[in-house]
Amino acid sequence: MKVLKIDHLGIAVNSVNEGKKFWSDILGLNFTGSETVAEQKVTTAFFPVGEGEVELLESTAPDGPIAKYIDKKGTGIQHVAFRVENIEEALAELKGKGVKLIDQKPRIGAGGAKIAFLHPKATGGVLVELCER
Repeated sequence: MKVLKIDHLGIAVNSVNEGKKFWSDILGLNFTGSETVAEQKVTTAFFPVGEGEVELLESTAPDGPIAKYIDKKGTGIQHVAFRVENIEEALAELKGKGVKLIDQKPRIGAGGAKIAFLHPKATGGVLVELCER
């Protein structure tokens, strides 16, 4: 598996509009747009920083994964995403090493990226996303 870089940090927020006030208005990061991913019950907003991005995540439903995360742990960093060269090969390699996967195969995330999540029980408590763009 070839990890190319940290792609983004996913931050759970109650409101993307409220979150933008800090990330854009105060820190001065460029807001490049938002997108709703209906399948994941989330609206995302992106702020590029160097070669990576900050991704704000707002739930679109009370039973969505971000709403459940906020109910359990509060707002804040929800995941770290690593860009990989080939996500299918990365998942096969990790599965072969006994790493518990949330996603057995990639799905389509924001921006059309192929994404898959590793279970936090396999990563020392950190939700890790792999992505291929």
